[in-house]
Amino acid sequence: MNNTLLSPQDITALWLTFKLATVVTLALLILSTPLALWLSRGEDRLRAVIQATVALPLVLPPTVLGFYLLIAFSPDSVAGQTLSALGIPSLAFSFPGLVVASMIYSLPFVVQPLTNAFRNIGQRPAEVAATLGATPWTTFRLITLPLAKPGYITAAVLGFAHTVGEFGVVLMIGGNISGETQVASVQIYDHVEALAYPQAHALSLILLVFSFAVLSLVYGHRTTGGRPWLNQG
Repeated sequence: MNNTLLSPQDITALWLTFKLATVVTLALLILSTPLALWLSRGEDRLRAVIQATVALPLVLPPTVLGFYLLIAFSPDSVAGQTLSALGIPSLAFSFPGLVVASMIYSLPFVVQPLTNAFRNIGQRPAEVAATLGATPWTTFRLITLPLAKPGYITAAVLGFAHTVGEFGVVLMIGGNISGETQVASVQIYDHVEALAYPQAHALSLILLVFSFAVLSLVYGHRTTGGRPWLNQG
């Protein structure tokens, strides 16, 4: 048993965890923006269905989501055969697979803060800008985006933190491949299984301090757009 609290494998797992969270968060911020804009601009049955779909990871057991994603990523599935035909390797048990799965699992933690931020802004600023001749892109870039900045901060922090804390989904999709899919949460599980409690404590403490810092940052925002989405109306 390694007597050091953080082994090279632990450090690799931490690096891989934060790399995954960074890629997932950036991708979600980009992809979630148009969806959140659309969801914020009306209430109808279609939007309700989309909102329910986006929110599924909030209530769905991670192993259930991971199981169905594993089936979807398998070489025999439609998606797997399509990727194979395009010359793209299988997503199962790979870092790209972790990215896709983590994006789906962390989606509500990014979409909902952005939706609330855009909804709080309303359409009035965009309407005024349109009367002055501003294009939709100019309006979004110079007016909507700055006003929604607190919402983007909340979405980025929550999305990043949620990805860091994943276990069930990443274990189902990525397995436990050192240096490739073995993130910190899986490494902690391995330490506990091996009764290496000091090493498990060291990794757990790092994630605990990180999580507390993240929540302090989120709840520290006092502007309406920056408050935690779960407290917004």
